[in-house]
Amino acid sequence: MFEMTPFRKRNEDLFGHMLKSFNDVFDSPWVSPLGNSNQPFRTDIREDEDKYWIEADLPGIAKQDIDIQVQGNELIIRAKRHDFQEHKDDSNRIIRQERRSGEFLRRFYVERIDEENIKARLEDGVLKLEVPKRSGEENNHKRIQID
Repeated sequence: MFEMTPFRKRNEDLFGHMLKSFNDVFDSPWVSPLGNSNQPFRTDIREDEDKYWIEADLPGIAKQDIDIQVQGNELIIRAKRHDFQEHKDDSNRIIRQERRSGEFLRRFYVERIDEENIKARLEDGVLKLEVPKRSGEENNHKRIQID
């Protein structure tokens, strides 16, 4: 929304302003149903003394198309969308075809987590993660099952 830009003369960076305007249009949520390329799905993150709470909006994505992993100090959520619709007329000709598909990835820095006790569930298109903290050594790699 706001950017820090050094003070410049009005016409000095006209191309930069045009490029920013162009990118702002395609990064808007109206153009991309799951958000922009920098943030492919929306998340809320809360931190308590003993755990993190993460909620990610993943509407229309099936549980088997979501992959959650812990690698070192990163919690990685990867989701795939396969949504194809065809509308044919009486002659079996396609008159409209709408396709949305792709893979979305988010990485979160988390430290000192207990990867053995992470709980994940998918409810009404919202992935909910409960990530307990622990003190001690670093984590390596762990895949999380979704209930």
